[in-house]
Amino acid sequence: MEITRNGSRPSMQGPAEHFTGAVRVDPLFQSKAPARAAGAYVTFEPCARSDWHTHPLGQTLIVTSGVGLHQRWGGPIEVIRPGDVVSVDPDEKHWHGAAPTTAMTHLAIQEAKDGKVVDWLEKVTDEQYGAARAQTEGETP
Repeated sequence: MEITRNGSRPSMQGPAEHFTGAVRVDPLFQSKAPARAAGAYVTFEPCARSDWHTHPLGQTLIVTSGVGLHQRWGGPIEVIRPGDVVSVDPDEKHWHGAAPTTAMTHLAIQEAKDGKVVDWLEKVTDEQYGAARAQTEGETP
């Protein structure tokens, strides 16, 4: 058994090559083999978002605060709120981030396949995110 104390793993800025806007990643755990799960809190400031991406074994997001957005390729933009759980299928192309006027934090849990947890794809364009802004107008946090 191991207890990792809060604050013992430094926060990191989400790299601009994979995120738009201000994003903070707080690593929580990385399982030891043969387990392959990892988890982190990810905080997106208003309008911040991930790039389009996939996970070889899927991903689970648990919204802990704020208001966020999630979209799978070809699907509608979904508003996500605290307590919502988003289950992303393996290799499902998607993005997630904060609403236009409200930050959002989620717990992200995913497993590694052959040492890889994510495949990063293209940026979510301002036009694509603009559709999110239009869709969420009138939403209240």
